[in-house]
Amino acid sequence: MRKPLAVQLQIVLLCLLHAFAPLFALGQAPVPKPPLPHVASGTVRRFEAFPSKFVAPRSVDVWLPAGYPAAGRYDVLYMHDGQALFDSTTTWNHQEWQVDETLGRLEASRTVRPTIVVAIWNNGALRHPEYYPQKPLATLDTAVRRRLVQGVFKSPPLADNYLRFLTQELKPFVDKTFATRPERDHTFIMGSSMGGLISLYALCEYPQVFGGAACLSTHWIGGWGTDRAALAAGFQQYVQAHLPPANTGHRLYFDHGSTTLDSLYAPHQQAIDAILRRRGYSAANWETRVYPGADHSERAWSRRLAEPLRFLLSPRAKP
Repeated sequence: MRKPLAVQLQIVLLCLLHAFAPLFALGQAPVPKPPLPHVASGTVRRFEAFPSKFVAPRSVDVWLPAGYPAAGRYDVLYMHDGQALFDSTTTWNHQEWQVDETLGRLEASRTVRPTIVVAIWNNGALRHPEYYPQKPLATLDTAVRRRLVQGVFKSPPLADNYLRFLTQELKPFVDKTFATRPERDHTFIMGSSMGGLISLYALCEYPQVFGGAACLSTHWIGGWGTDRAALAAGFQQYVQAHLPPANTGHRLYFDHGSTTLDSLYAPHQQAIDAILRRRGYSAANWETRVYPGADHSERAWSRRLAEPLRFLLSPRAKP
């Protein structure tokens, strides 16, 4: 059924805000270095301008749970949009994921395994080209690809280099610097919206590195306008061809709400779910949840964050 004009306009405005919000946060003039986030539990170590031969430098915050390193070796959860995870007083929209509160509580109750969070800041204007899966993009019609790259990215695709940065530079540094369990079965990746896309792409491209991925409010449509269906279909074809087999121990979590941008995701998530069923995934290693009334925001993701954390990190959820 066709959506009322007011709802369509609201969705378009939210799409634009979703795309350009990192630019608002980035600003055009030099600004003071942001302070470390205030956390309710654990501590944060910041690595500013983390160097890379693959992508532009960016800050990386590492959250260490209370008592670290008393637990010995820790699982590691890599999360995108790292500046939005811990402290709403430092974010552009005054919202946060509440990762420290939620994961700290789950770890204290031993509901999940002891875990470190590596919060990778997005790179502002380059967020879209870094987070949009690159190989599916190459299979699209030339005109569709050109409109996305020139009209939205305003940059060449960068996702493959972003994943090289994560796997070849950042992960070795984290494993060398902190008391981690470096094996695949103890290494996970999570993100929302475009961060959900790049998380699933990371699992498909590097199944030997990541044991599971959580994708919240995944932005299956990739952009907006008339190309949304083509972009979603292209990624579905990629997932069909590259998803790790169901018997390899990988774990996959998806969810979405039903309002604002999330109102666009249900049919595309259902198509991904159908692929997972055909590939043999079941409740033992895959979960998709729908949250009626939930919108596309850090506040909404914080309210349900415990679910993907439990799914990936439960002591009973070892791959």
